[in-house]
Amino acid sequence: MKQKETVLVSACLVGLCTRYDAQVIENSACMSRLNRFQWVPFCPEQLGGMPTPRTAADIVGGTGVDVLEKRAKVIDKNGTDVSLLFIKGAEQTLLLAKKLNIKRAILKARSPSCGVNKQGVTAALLARNNFILEEF
Repeated sequence: MKQKETVLVSACLVGLCTRYDAQVIENSACMSRLNRFQWVPFCPEQLGGMPTPRTAADIVGGTGVDVLEKRAKVIDKNGTDVSLLFIKGAEQTLLLAKKLNIKRAILKARSPSCGVNKQGVTAALLARNNFILEEF
């Protein structure tokens, strides 16, 4: 029997209490997609040292790539610059993936960390390292 590919998955998608607002919402479409994989849940914001719950944040002045290059910032709703915590979380996520030899991630849409189309900080770092990215 062939071993399933292992993927990283945003922990909030699988119903873990990692969302910024501490709501637990399992994404059923994502869970169905995960049936074909072994999966490792992660939350880059928690890996970066942020608590749950935490103040909502957005990228200001660019994309996740720009945050990594220090041309944009991640600012929370209180006006606090949390860019370094987001970068640390992205770096810790990449380290986790490398240690587990993972090259695919299933990420939370519209997240300043995980968003693929909106290009969050973690998504940008993973893309830079040739990961296959999907979002839900």
